[in-house]
Amino acid sequence: MAASILSVLTEHERALREGVARLSEGLPVAIPTETVYGLAADATRGEAVTRIYETKGRPQFNPLICHMADLEMAERYAIFDPLSIQLAQAFWPGPLTLVLPLKPECDIHPLATAGLDTVGIRVPKGFARELIRALGRPLAAPSANTSGKVSPTSAQHVAEDLGEKLSLILDGGAAPVGVESTIIRVEDGRVRLLRPGGIAVEKIEALLARPVERGLGASPAIEAPGMLASHYAPGASVRLNAKEAEAGEALIRFGGKPVEGSEQAAAVFDLSPSGDLAEAAANLFGLLKLADACGAQRIAVAPIPQHGLGEAINDRLMRAAAPRPEEN
Repeated sequence: MAASILSVLTEHERALREGVARLSEGLPVAIPTETVYGLAADATRGEAVTRIYETKGRPQFNPLICHMADLEMAERYAIFDPLSIQLAQAFWPGPLTLVLPLKPECDIHPLATAGLDTVGIRVPKGFARELIRALGRPLAAPSANTSGKVSPTSAQHVAEDLGEKLSLILDGGAAPVGVESTIIRVEDGRVRLLRPGGIAVEKIEALLARPVERGLGASPAIEAPGMLASHYAPGASVRLNAKEAEAGEALIRFGGKPVEGSEQAAAVFDLSPSGDLAEAAANLFGLLKLADACGAQRIAVAPIPQHGLGEAINDRLMRAAAPRPEEN
């Protein structure tokens, strides 16, 4: 049976009521957030979290972000250092995830943290935050798509991918940010970037007046979502930093800049004709899906600037272009 789709804009109270009811039953629900659509379930219930993994086909060593209603709720589950408090106060609600030590006797289920002694926490904007507050418990909520595939930025994307596996999709319109959250971990006064995302690293550095370190810490283990080498992948292969288009490829360009050979491309898209990186981030996953749907075997992507939100865009494209597990 296909999922019911309720608009949080025109059926707000019913969407809130139905969402709480399904979540209270231990069922996953697709919800809108400002980053991408999430596949949410009660983070304190093992059977509910298991259903997220089953629905997505997600490896259980890959931890889930736990979404909270506010900083006060987050402090019931995790231990905050002064720098993390400063970041939370500045950027929550919003597209920032903090990886923090779990509090002793914390009731977030170990399946949500992949057995780690840390937890990734975010406070989302809008309806998702209302839903968490109404439920009264944190929601584990990875992106609402088959694991490793392109993240959904609309309810329609979710329905096309997971509609037969879900009972409820809550439709909040297009996700305004369009890429997942920035993930930060503070350890012994060092601030590390685990995943670039919807908040530019430059803003974090400006707030804290210190550099944000890139790269792995002491261990190369998975510490947060989005760290798998191959991720966010369409069905077609992806070729990056393309200076020219080859016959039959789908082409994604940036900034309205012409690309040699585009007349022989199967289809041509532009992340942002005006060169706006925020617009490009919001359009990224949607255009990858459109390019994939045109039937081309390969998607060529023109160079994207590396600064600001370009860092998150290039991170997602690099993972989309990485060899798939079956290719290794």
